Amino acid sequence: MARRLRNAQLHTISLDNNSSMALHQQLFLALRQAILEGRLRPDTRLPSSRSLAADLGVSRNTVLNAYDQLTAEGYLISRVGAGSYVSDQLPDDLLQRKGGDVVSGVRARDVYLSKMAAPFKGMPIKGQYRGLPFSPGLPALEAFPFEDWARLLARHWRRPGREFLVDNPIGGAKVLREAIASHLGQTRAVRCHSDQVIVLSGSQQAIHLVVRAFAEPGDSIWMEEPGYPGIRESILGAGAHPVSVPVDEEGFSLELARKLAPDARLACISPSHQYPLGQTMSLARRLDLLQWAKEEGRFILEDDYDSEYRYTGRPLSSLQGLDDDNRVIYVGTMSKVMFSGLRVGYMVVPEDLVDVFLALRRSIDSHSPAVPEAALADFINEGYLAAHIRRMRLLYEARQKALVRLLKEKLGDIIHVDAQGSGMHLVAYLPPQIEDKEIERDALKNGMLVRALSGFYSLPTEQNGLILGFAGTSEEKMPYLVDRLSDIIRSKAV
Repeated sequence: MARRLRNAQLHTISLDNNSSMALHQQLFLALRQAILEGRLRPDTRLPSSRSLAADLGVSRNTVLNAYDQLTAEGYLISRVGAGSYVSDQLPDDLLQRKGGDVVSGVRARDVYLSKMAAPFKGMPIKGQYRGLPFSPGLPALEAFPFEDWARLLARHWRRPGREFLVDNPIGGAKVLREAIASHLGQTRAVRCHSDQVIVLSGSQQAIHLVVRAFAEPGDSIWMEEPGYPGIRESILGAGAHPVSVPVDEEGFSLELARKLAPDARLACISPSHQYPLGQTMSLARRLDLLQWAKEEGRFILEDDYDSEYRYTGRPLSSLQGLDDDNRVIYVGTMSKVMFSGLRVGYMVVPEDLVDVFLALRRSIDSHSPAVPEAALADFINEGYLAAHIRRMRLLYEARQKALVRLLKEKLGDIIHVDAQGSGMHLVAYLPPQIEDKEIERDALKNGMLVRALSGFYSLPTEQNGLILGFAGTSEEKMPYLVDRLSDIIRSKAV
């Protein structure tokens, strides 16, 4: 039950015994707020600690602790033999603040931001709705072998090795780096040893480090158009200039990129499965890009985000595996094959740059958690990951077929959609008169996360469509969801 103070000057102050916050902290915050709002003006004498404690029905120590903190922070001054007074040294602009401004900090002001931070002013934060039906990149969480995962975690938490309880190596637990190197060699033809693998808190951190390593402020960096927004954000965050290179049916075009920015320091691409359109970069263009990097002394960031899921033939080999001059930095993630809450990504860097990337990583995040990494190493080494990927490949192929069938049945006269040979999402193209961003907005209101294709373009575009994730949405729910989506789209077609 809340206790309310009877003193007229402080009648709005109340303390709650049921709150998780200590009573003295509640009182401190309430008195500070009264001072800042002007209800307690400078030179106002506060009740004695005994009187205030009696009014509130709390111990005198509670009041003394609050008064001591207010005095230490300069809100009160103590006068010998006269009690505690509101300080008369507080600046006028501080006393004129309103309560809402103090709590939220929202008020108009001019703030100098660096060239790296300024582009993000007012930029909407995306990603908070991930987990809704049709979310691109969302795996089938209900099909993950959590019992096996829990057993592996328990194995290491019951008797954790000492090496997992002190600072983890900057590059990640050695056992996990060894497991990832072996896994990538077998599944993606990546050529590396464990020391070249750096474990991170996600692929976005890897992209950030690569851009920081090779770009000075103002330098041009090639990226795909349309492309993954996280790459653009990392480029802008480094103060560099993102150069959008339109992709075609063969993927990224080196010829066009050179025309747009011949002096680019870095190329950021997703050659095995372009995001979001889904093309595979042709072999000829892969070899041309590698030759460019070799001749110009440049580097390539290979974002291999969901290459494990290929439904026609075996997964394609990585670009890194074709590189004979150590020009490719390979980036991958466990978010698509396991779950994003694990927060594990990784990068494979050239041997002569390992120390550079370890130092860069240490400057922003000294090391990652070791015990989950040990469990993940077992998950890979004991065959659980490979088995899970095989099961999910079959499941996702079936879900994609079901979604394509339903979309054609319900919306075949309006949209154009085809199955993709790999990945976890597909693109449904809309006619020009239906704005994809309106569909995205209305679908979100109806509990579905479909992405507007036009939102992945930086240059003006007439492309209009929806990016629909199928991996994390069950076949049983698809008919109902597609019906709702159909109603939204048809309402815009009239």
